[in-house]
Amino acid sequence: MDDGEVSDVQTVSTTHPREPNVELRKLLLFKTYKTRWFVLLVLCLLNCSNATIWITFAPVADQSAQYLHVGLDMINYLSLVFMVVAIPLSFGSTWMLDTLGLRITLILGSWLNMFGAMIRFLAMAPSLSAQARYGVVMLGQTLGAMAQPLMIFAPTKLAALWFPDHQRATANMVASMANPLGILLANIISPLVVTTSDQIPTLLLAYTIPPSIICLLATAGIRRSTPPTPPSASAESSGSEPFLQGIKLLLTNKAYLVLLLCFGSGIAVFTCFSTLLEQVLCVKGYTNDFAGLCGALFIVFGIVGAGVLGVYVDKTKKFTEATKINLSFSALACIAFSVVSLMPQQKVAVAAVCSLFGFFGFSIYPVAMELSVECTYPVGEAMSTGLIFVSGQVLSVLYIFLLQALTTQLTESSLSTCGDTVLSWKLPMMVMAGLCALSSCCFVLLFHTRYRRLEAEEQAKYEAEQRLPASSGECDAASS
Repeated sequence: MDDGEVSDVQTVSTTHPREPNVELRKLLLFKTYKTRWFVLLVLCLLNCSNATIWITFAPVADQSAQYLHVGLDMINYLSLVFMVVAIPLSFGSTWMLDTLGLRITLILGSWLNMFGAMIRFLAMAPSLSAQARYGVVMLGQTLGAMAQPLMIFAPTKLAALWFPDHQRATANMVASMANPLGILLANIISPLVVTTSDQIPTLLLAYTIPPSIICLLATAGIRRSTPPTPPSASAESSGSEPFLQGIKLLLTNKAYLVLLLCFGSGIAVFTCFSTLLEQVLCVKGYTNDFAGLCGALFIVFGIVGAGVLGVYVDKTKKFTEATKINLSFSALACIAFSVVSLMPQQKVAVAAVCSLFGFFGFSIYPVAMELSVECTYPVGEAMSTGLIFVSGQVLSVLYIFLLQALTTQLTESSLSTCGDTVLSWKLPMMVMAGLCALSSCCFVLLFHTRYRRLEAEEQAKYEAEQRLPASSGECDAASS
């Protein structure tokens, strides 16, 4: 890609014909490059592909358990490993993004993602025993899990380094929503490809091809971590705080800690929903296809909501208000799901509630990530968003174990399409709704912050405008 190709130039207006000095030009002139769209595309593809690897088995949990000769809890562990592995690796991933840069981080992530998909497919070799096959699949999932934080922390960093302030929230939204898009594709593709357990190898082959192509695009196409000229004043100081000092600043920021815990809990609830949806619905007679449809509606409406909210926030900069309102509505939708999911023959109600849950819930993610950067600037973007992701992963592990522990086995169910093991999810769903409502209430009541990054950019523009006349006067004196 040609990094010298300029698609847009932003300047502070001036009618003086003489060129300002070098320092002033850095404050007044910011460029954006068409290359940013390619880097954004690669990041979107990586996030999408990695999400399909994460959630491959959840929509077809029963068939996967039969093929691998394991219980449903072992199938859940194939998704859970993404959360477990991401927790210790997240700190290294934030350090890589803020220190080594976007290019090295994304290329490493693309190779891990590709090898993880390939190893899962190789696990289907007939020569492997059933026990060995599950172990190799888990190895492939683990490599995919190692790639996840390298990609999922990158949207805010990419938006800050490559996009101007009026496009940051939108760019972050596009890159972040690629992850749920991958979940959507897995919820559609997995049930379509797998109708019997013998078709699991075909499914894994289908999920191996895209990561290989994307790895080639990332390795050959991403030439640099930052553009030659920054797109905004804040891009020049991105990641300027040392790692340990940045951690200290984050842990002493009250607003950030509220966001860390409350939004981390929200991430955990959405993870539980995506992982357990098929198992919850099958008890009441809903098929895998319908569960896949509900998962698809959840994500489609989430992407639509994120698109609307991202554009709105880019124009208004009302990060806090948008997050609080949507988080409140998502809690109400979660409560509604905990009720209707326990009712048989209520397809319309279940589908509608899943759609609303996605519309209000998923749309919060990119805005909350931008909000984390605004309230912690000048701490590096990867660090501020990365800790929130770690919080979400830790709570996801705890919530999934908690919800599974609260299930009780039913002796029989005439409606069940779950296979041999039928579990009651009544109490776990009520607990999940309560956790979602609690985190939403705490955030609405306790979160307040300044927009530090926007304030810094406004200050830089103001100082530049004030210095321009003085610089022009110096040029006139020198010429005379």
